[in-house]
Amino acid sequence: MGINYEKLGFRCGLECHQQLEGKKLFCNCLTLNSDREPDIRIKRKLRAVAGETGDVDVAAEFEVSKKKYFVYEASSEDVCLVEQDDEPPHELNKQALETAIKIALLLNAKIVDEMQVMRKTVIDGSNVSGFQRTALIAMDGYVETSNGRVGIPTICLEEEAAQKLEEGNDFVRYRLDRLGIPLIEIATSADIKSADHAKDVAAYIGMILRSVENVKRGIGTIRQDVNISIENGARTEIKGFQDLKSIPKVIEYEVKRQADAIKQGKKLSKEVRKAEQDFTTSFLRPLPGAARLYPETDVLPVKIDKRHIEELKKSLPKLLNEKIDDFLKKYNTNKELARELIENENFESFVKKFDKIEPSMIASTLITLPKEIKTRFNLDNSKLKNEDFEEVLSYLNEGKIAKEAIIDLLVKKIKNEKINLAEFESFSEKDLENEIKKIVKEKPNLNISAYMGLIMAKHRGKVDGEKIMEILRKFVR
Repeated sequence: MGINYEKLGFRCGLECHQQLEGKKLFCNCLTLNSDREPDIRIKRKLRAVAGETGDVDVAAEFEVSKKKYFVYEASSEDVCLVEQDDEPPHELNKQALETAIKIALLLNAKIVDEMQVMRKTVIDGSNVSGFQRTALIAMDGYVETSNGRVGIPTICLEEEAAQKLEEGNDFVRYRLDRLGIPLIEIATSADIKSADHAKDVAAYIGMILRSVENVKRGIGTIRQDVNISIENGARTEIKGFQDLKSIPKVIEYEVKRQADAIKQGKKLSKEVRKAEQDFTTSFLRPLPGAARLYPETDVLPVKIDKRHIEELKKSLPKLLNEKIDDFLKKYNTNKELARELIENENFESFVKKFDKIEPSMIASTLITLPKEIKTRFNLDNSKLKNEDFEEVLSYLNEGKIAKEAIIDLLVKKIKNEKINLAEFESFSEKDLENEIKKIVKEKPNLNISAYMGLIMAKHRGKVDGEKIMEILRKFVR
């Protein structure tokens, strides 16, 4: 029997964090997140400071009690003195702000008149300075879902943290290249009604984020935190979700954990927990509060012009869901393939350039065949470059090869083998018909599939399968 979330007094909200492309938030370094060998190394210790309320945050005190030092490594390719906390932050990145405002508008939020950058105490070592810079950019947004409207009370623009590499008894080692990448944080209200609803809301917000330019793609560029409580329980923030599919399972575990503790008469405390790979959670630290925030004095407030917002409203992109619907109508493809084609930068330009090839064939070449190559040949399809696809499609467009040769040519490209088009030169229709007549005469009474297999095996990559079948039907009944 499933969990009765309403009966348990279930309350749940999401925090979605999305990295942006371009330059970092407070310096001119590119958002490469370099993987070069480090040529910068720093060793630091951090201490907690009082926030704007005059109090030291409980989570910060907890981290100080560990008495750890921090080792930082980085590549100078994308890290400067700002990330090392040896130079004041530069002016806030205007492109990142504009991207964040577009996302906020798509989330039906109200943009603030003026941005005040704040310092948020973070002394687990993930920020060299001991704080994270963050700014509120919009409020009172919402998304419509199948289970009703879910509010989005705050949308912030902040700097990404450093990446943890290793942790010992008395130290933590971090990589700094990720530090300072612009990060948009979208916080929902506690309107989420169930574990599956949480997954749906996260997926919808992710769809909106992928609809906007200058948003990073790929593993590690987006993550979700989930805040959960039940009646007589305590608010718990869960971090470390690997993917959307794990959200319902982790939520179910946390609800059961709190419910079991309440039955046993235990007093639950507000805390931050980590989602483990088996969908259980483990304690990280006490839940931080408002005491860790105080104004950033090195960055001037940023006024946001209402006229500029109105201009941005006119140029908002179509949502990804709408683009998918357009693709389905225009190219008569399935929904999953349409989703992948939208995110492929070459598809529509190749459709225009190679006008003798069916769009479905171009789609297959770009999306389906690379997956088949990985499965059938156990080859790294990420080695295929844009120019490889363009070259192979040009051969097909010019009639130099049959479409059956595409996969073999792509395999050669991955293996970095020389291509000899003579090996793949397609038969003329007349020669193909003569060849088929000869085989049928030499091997009578086979079924049409058997003849098809014989011809394809002999002339792999040189003949069109549909054309073979069309000719075979003339001679085989």
